[in-house]
Amino acid sequence: MEEIRELIESKQYNELRKRLSGMNEADIAAVMEELPKEELPRVLRLLSKDMAADVFSFLPTDIQQELITALTDAEAAVIINNLMADDAADLMEEMPANVVKRLLANTSAETRRDINHLLKFPDNSAGSIMTVEYMDLKENWTISECMDRIRKKGLDSETIYTCYVLDKQRRLVGTAALRYLLISDPDVTIGSIMNENVISVKTLDDQEEVAKLFQKYDFNSMPVVDAENRLVGIITVDDIVDIIQQEATEDIEKMAAIMPTDNKPYLKMGVFEIWKKRIVWLLFLMISATFTGKIITHYESALGAYIVLTAFIPMLMDTSGNAGSQTSVTIIRSLSLDDIEFSDLFRVLWKEMRTSLLTGLALAAANFVKLQIVDRVSPLVALVVCSTLIATVFVANVIGATLPMLAKKLGFDPAVMASPLITTIVDAVALLVYFEFATTMLHIA
Repeated sequence: MEEIRELIESKQYNELRKRLSGMNEADIAAVMEELPKEELPRVLRLLSKDMAADVFSFLPTDIQQELITALTDAEAAVIINNLMADDAADLMEEMPANVVKRLLANTSAETRRDINHLLKFPDNSAGSIMTVEYMDLKENWTISECMDRIRKKGLDSETIYTCYVLDKQRRLVGTAALRYLLISDPDVTIGSIMNENVISVKTLDDQEEVAKLFQKYDFNSMPVVDAENRLVGIITVDDIVDIIQQEATEDIEKMAAIMPTDNKPYLKMGVFEIWKKRIVWLLFLMISATFTGKIITHYESALGAYIVLTAFIPMLMDTSGNAGSQTSVTIIRSLSLDDIEFSDLFRVLWKEMRTSLLTGLALAAANFVKLQIVDRVSPLVALVVCSTLIATVFVANVIGATLPMLAKKLGFDPAVMASPLITTIVDAVALLVYFEFATTMLHIA
């Protein structure tokens, strides 16, 4: 980094060009992120067309936008024309309409067609993340003819490791790995050696479901077909890695009661923007938490008769809330991995009930010893507290398991039913159980 800064400051651009040409495109992008904004166009202009496009694709969206607006129309068109179609479409989605219009006006007709084709698909669908640069072969071609096409079109394809075999109507009929083409007889047809058991996705399939298929089958790429099984594009594993990261980030944010930030880096977000993402859920949870205050007020007589009961309220609420959070996170993760479905609800509840009883008994036993030795309360008060602990852990686990599965069944994101919401519900339940046990077992009027 320091070496590149020195070359820029001393204006040794020929030496800088040599230095950059020997670097990986992702590393160049990482270096450019640390450079002053005014230096970015100059550095990009030192790279070859293909390399500049590759480096550009690795840059964050905000830097891409700054670069595009800083470049001339001709320079921007060169970048767009050399980008893979899916990367170009992603860029267009983030740019202002007037900039998009200017860029499309200067790009090639083929690039415009590919970009417009990708932009017509809904966000988060397979069609929106696919690329139209793939290697397609006809089933009646010989291996020799196929290799000739790969040599001519390979550099313009996203990947050539897997080739897609089509019939005369462009329907997908098979796949062929490049390694099998290399070792096959040049005179046989590709239709005779292709794999006919093709796993594909539809253009409107959800991207999260596509990511799960990649994980299941360990693919490097996957074909995307339309309603008539005609090949329209492919999705590559590098896009899936981004999707998995995006979906995981979104789930974590929802589980923390934060509105999704669309994977925008924290330091790129303004204070007001962060506030908007957090305040809605905080207001909702604050209003919900007022029920706990109402419960305490309702049982003032019990607290007045046994002031010592007040000391154990935080412990009971925290323990039950933590137990519910543990269960909800476990269930949400299992749902996201398709390990369980709503049809497994009773099996899950049966398992959580037994787990909660074991957990509650262990916590109650430890707490009873602590209450007698450290707090020195009466055995009857200790019994109230420990009984409440067992009951609330049981209820917390049941609620923590049921709500995410119910949310998934109703079409909501299970991540919404995570720690903050579960804790708020379980806190109220813990207080109700505690005071009911106290009034019954201690005979408080």
